[in-house]
Amino acid sequence: MKEVEQTSEQAKQAQVNIQAQYVKNISFDSPIVPRAFKEIKEAPKVDLNLDIQVKDIEKDQYEVTIVIKAKAEHNTDKVFSVDMEYSGLFEIKSAPSEEQKKQILLIYCPNIIFPFARRIVSDVTRDAGFQPLMINPVDFAGLYMQQQQKQQDSSSTVH
Repeated sequence: MKEVEQTSEQAKQAQVNIQAQYVKNISFDSPIVPRAFKEIKEAPKVDLNLDIQVKDIEKDQYEVTIVIKAKAEHNTDKVFSVDMEYSGLFEIKSAPSEEQKKQILLIYCPNIIFPFARRIVSDVTRDAGFQPLMINPVDFAGLYMQQQQKQQDSSSTVH
């Protein structure tokens, strides 16, 4: 009897395969180089924005993109900025519900590709002569829950 239960449980699991991952777009700008290396002695203030975008490519195939925008400033000068779109192409089959598919696309898939995007940003800033910009790990599940809570709050206030 347990085998039948396990088989039905396995049938409820979505199958997720990563087919590719790639830099979709990247730019780096440092308008005050080489002056920055002489004048700036302390770490610049860094403003970081991160977004997740999902695009339906074809049946069971989705492109998940992490958009990273980082800007470092010292006083009023822009020291550098990095803008990057890093994507993964995922195939998702047998998702038991649209909600589970949404969670896979907004939590699981970004968790897979984020370390690669993080490393590229670190490498680009280091290769430009600055301290590597180390982006802290991201709790995509927490972000998803916050987004869901905001949607619930906004829908409950509208009558």
